Amino acid sequence: MRKAVLLVNLGSPQAPTVKSVRRYLAQFLMDRHVLTLPYFFRWLLVHLLILPFRSKRTTQAYKKIWMEEGSPLLVYTEKFANALSEQIKIPVYWAMRIGRPSLKQTLNQMAHDGVDQVLVAPLFPQYAAATIETSVEEAIKQTRTLPLTLQVLPVFYKNSGYLSLLTERVKAAAKEHDFVLFSYHGLPHSHVRAADQTGTHCLQSVDCCERPSIAHETCYRHQAFFITRQVALSAGLLENKYTTAFQSRVGRGQWLGPNASDFLERLPQTGVTSVAVIAPSFVADNLETLEEIDIRMRERFLAHGGKKFTYIPCLNDNAQWVKAFAKLIREYL
Repeated sequence: MRKAVLLVNLGSPQAPTVKSVRRYLAQFLMDRHVLTLPYFFRWLLVHLLILPFRSKRTTQAYKKIWMEEGSPLLVYTEKFANALSEQIKIPVYWAMRIGRPSLKQTLNQMAHDGVDQVLVAPLFPQYAAATIETSVEEAIKQTRTLPLTLQVLPVFYKNSGYLSLLTERVKAAAKEHDFVLFSYHGLPHSHVRAADQTGTHCLQSVDCCERPSIAHETCYRHQAFFITRQVALSAGLLENKYTTAFQSRVGRGQWLGPNASDFLERLPQTGVTSVAVIAPSFVADNLETLEEIDIRMRERFLAHGGKKFTYIPCLNDNAQWVKAFAKLIREYL
């Protein structure tokens, strides 16, 4: 019996070109966990309305954050995997749900290498169908004809190592800023409701995330508020010195709020001119953190009266984060 760990992140285009970005976006947006429309309508929306306009704009965004070694998400995920393998002393592989290296390629390579037990470790602290469920579902699909047994690492939003490292960064930033914004990737209300195991709890009341329920096990919103609350408490932040917001809203449907960009625009009007922004829903920097937050949100905040804006980087391949994740894996195994 030979065990190995498979780290899974969402994905990235292979190059900051329109062709590569279009291919990536098509695969991403055609995922039924991302756009929940029936296939025919999803195909029309993606190929006729979104890709012709969004591909060029997204390509320009990637060009602004592209690293010498490649896409930041791919670079940091690989560095994290290499560092983790030295800590846990069992093979560590990595793959992307969208793009390359794909789950299909990597799982086939694992089987070829003699691995027969795989711990699938999605690199997402919180549960969401568009990240966790789609990754696990694809891994299961790709192993149907392979001699591999899968286990799945649970979401780690409550992990003490993860939370303490966020706390350290927030505590340091709070000393030099008026306010800390916890900005999470946004989700449509429909995704949150669909993940509700009870069908009667999520978004049914203003305090649904505070009231005990088994729905919290798969509630992205609850888990975001939990992270913010724990980190803010540990960092000693006053209630009027931080808040939770959500970014990357697309379309006209109802999304989790408040919207981070809109909130930052209004913040200077309240007398807050110095802000630090952290993105706890990501453990590796990517297009959203480096372009949406550190470029566009920064510009918007400064353009509306802000004086100082600091983006707090993701944990990436930080040595303490590697050790904390290695401990998490050892305890699970």
